[in-house]
Amino acid sequence: MTLSARNKLAGTVKSVVLGTVMAEVVIDIGGHEIVSAITRRAAEDLAIEAGDEVTAVIKATEVLIDK
Repeated sequence: MTLSARNKLAGTVKSVVLGTVMAEVVIDIGGHEIVSAITRRAAEDLAIEAGDEVTAVIKATEVLIDK
């Protein structure tokens, strides 16, 4: 599958917390964490577990920077 998103960050799943409808997936990327909220069904379909090697694909129309 080809995606238009250009921001792809490889990392390791630190944790997955399944809720009733959503799941919180924490990914370690070089010592930094990215937290993704995905549907529970997507997490189950992907069989995401702590320790899995994954790629965070980011497609955003807005990126905020604070200094």
